[in-house]
Amino acid sequence: MKTNSELQLDVQNAILWEPLLNAAEIGVTAKDGVISLTGVVDSYAKKKEAEAAAKRVKGVKAIVENIEVHFPHSWQKSDFDIANAVLHAFKSNWTIPADKVAVKVENGWVTLEGELHWNYQREAAKNAVRFLTGVVGVVDLIKIKAEIKQALEKKDVEDALERSWSIDTTNVHVAVSGTTVALSGSVNSWFQKEEAERIAWNTPGIFHVYNELTVDREYALN
Repeated sequence: MKTNSELQLDVQNAILWEPLLNAAEIGVTAKDGVISLTGVVDSYAKKKEAEAAAKRVKGVKAIVENIEVHFPHSWQKSDFDIANAVLHAFKSNWTIPADKVAVKVENGWVTLEGELHWNYQREAAKNAVRFLTGVVGVVDLIKIKAEIKQALEKKDVEDALERSWSIDTTNVHVAVSGTTVALSGSVNSWFQKEEAERIAWNTPGIFHVYNELTVDREYALN
């Protein structure tokens, strides 16, 4: 059972452990399992890495992320240049289907729209943008419309979750309706919550995943 100060220190150390990050740039506070991240970084990749590092810490139930991205003047790019860089990154990545993702850039924010057959393709599109200079943030509006026309089976999803060594499925409940999978119940970490969703997205024929899993941890207030 962690106190707020212990959880805060664990997250700070997790951020310090990441080579990409300068821990001095990022402020961390903890309250009843909720982590708040603040500060200013010089790339969108750092912003996402800090968030990912915090999620991997045991005891983190939720994250409030208020990290801002400010570029040195020499790193600033026009929206036109960013859009071209995004298109080039997509073209260079074979996992992203050609001409399936529309790109809009406004004040450094990249909006992605379109329809793809698999969630891994959507993740590839977001990751391709993540490290580009000039990107302040990404808005993901991509929809998944599975190419395989088959009925989803609840047991298939449950079996896939059971096969994962990293997820305690004791309190995980799966519901299937049409092309939608809903996950409910509780897991022991934020990592397990996201891993369960990732596995569910791999189900053939899926269009939507609703992840309502909660992170079940106990805390001592400090």
